[in-house]
Amino acid sequence: MDELIPFSLQDTIPNLYEMEDKKDPLCHIKLFTPDANWTWYVIELSKTNRDICYGYVKGLENELGYFSLSELRSIKGSLGLKVERDLLFEPTVLSKIRKKHG
Repeated sequence: MDELIPFSLQDTIPNLYEMEDKKDPLCHIKLFTPDANWTWYVIELSKTNRDICYGYVKGLENELGYFSLSELRSIKGSLGLKVERDLLFEPTVLSKIRKKHG
């Protein structure tokens, strides 16, 4: 099974709660549904189970929250496509992501 966040990138992402006092944290990874209007930007990743993430979610609402990689692996869009990692995404501060998605 392809990893949404490869092991080589997992150690570059801060552990959960490490960025909670930071006003403008860095979004490290962008995950998205190619055939639906959902995007997840990973700010933190649990180092204990490597499944729970905290980040910015663009979906029905645009909000900060927690999400599970195992749950994202089970999601399919309207055409049956799975969630993918944007391979061209460069780490970006949250304020720029929020501005982009209004």
